[in-house]
Amino acid sequence: MIASTTPAAMLLRRFRRLSWGSTVVQLFVLTVVTFGLLAPLACHRLLHSYFYLRHWHLNQMSQDFLQQSLKEGEAALHYFEELPPANGSVPIIWQAAPRPWLVITIITVDRQPGFHYVLQVVSQFHRLLRQCGPPCEGHQLFLCNVERSVSHFDAKLLSKYVPVANRYEGTEDDYGDDPSTNSFEKEKQDYVYCLESSLQTYNPDYVLMVEDDAVPEEQIFPVLEHLLRDRFSESHLRDALYLKLYHPERLQRYINPEPMRILEWVGVGMLLGPLLTWLYMRLTSRPGFSWSVMLFFSLYSMGLVELVGRHYFLELRRLSPSLYSVVPASHCCTPAMLFPAPAARRTLTYLSQVYCHKGFGKDTALYSLLKAKGERAYVVEPNLVKHIGLFSSLRYNFHPSLL
Repeated sequence: MIASTTPAAMLLRRFRRLSWGSTVVQLFVLTVVTFGLLAPLACHRLLHSYFYLRHWHLNQMSQDFLQQSLKEGEAALHYFEELPPANGSVPIIWQAAPRPWLVITIITVDRQPGFHYVLQVVSQFHRLLRQCGPPCEGHQLFLCNVERSVSHFDAKLLSKYVPVANRYEGTEDDYGDDPSTNSFEKEKQDYVYCLESSLQTYNPDYVLMVEDDAVPEEQIFPVLEHLLRDRFSESHLRDALYLKLYHPERLQRYINPEPMRILEWVGVGMLLGPLLTWLYMRLTSRPGFSWSVMLFFSLYSMGLVELVGRHYFLELRRLSPSLYSVVPASHCCTPAMLFPAPAARRTLTYLSQVYCHKGFGKDTALYSLLKAKGERAYVVEPNLVKHIGLFSSLRYNFHPSLL
């Protein structure tokens, strides 16, 4: 009699009373099937998912990506070889107004010539500008060549179609012999030169600084039009130092040291929790409403979104320019940066006051300036460019990989 009243015995009796109709059993089975079977099967090839099987797929996916990039590079080369040079003294494939509203400055160096990265970027911008038509008449393409040697074939080809600024043309620069100027400082100096050249040459309202391995997304111009003419009229955005158009997908997860994402994550649970609870109650014909079930589905949906990958759910925002979010910028990476003209001039002053080195590149320098100078910066989500370069211009990479 005593043994039958022990906690273990009572727990066993309660467990035996559970049936397939029990809410606890049903939710437990749903959790096991979702996270132990369905999600791993569906997501094991998704590069930015927790379920991604890196050892199975990464090498092959990286090789496929490189092969596809080679094909797109060849296609971009043929695009310009078949494009007749512009007539007149100024070879331009897209002529903006005398004073452009937006200058798109593409910074390029000679790297991995077979991939023709800069040709891929410029050809995509050219195609999108032609599709955009009159709304983009105030946009100007501008190439900034910071390659020290004269062997940059792609830059020479593009000079037939796009205005080009050559930093080292006709100069004797002994940077390679100066131990105080490392590759990270040179990259910063190149960035300063290109930004300053864009302002001096065109005096635009905005400068979009794009690295030569950042291909624009299809929606880039409608989204920029919406952001700059509508969203940036808001007081907290108007005086921003810069707007990032790209943040690495691997760093877009909710579990990151960025408070705004935690709020968004909780919001996902608050939105999907009641919806899934209502659906569950209808399917199981249960009366009333259960707060405990709603809490379960809130946590269930939050876990599912994080494990599948926040990056993939951000893609839903591409349905409309008004759905893109603008949040405080975080650290890392400068493939595409938008500067209002006054902020660009402040940036030139700030960057001239810092020295870059390994562990403190220009992206770190720009981010550190926000707090030091009392500035603000933002990032657009989802990304408005795709980063296609697996070969860094700063360091050798003998085994390029997607991760």
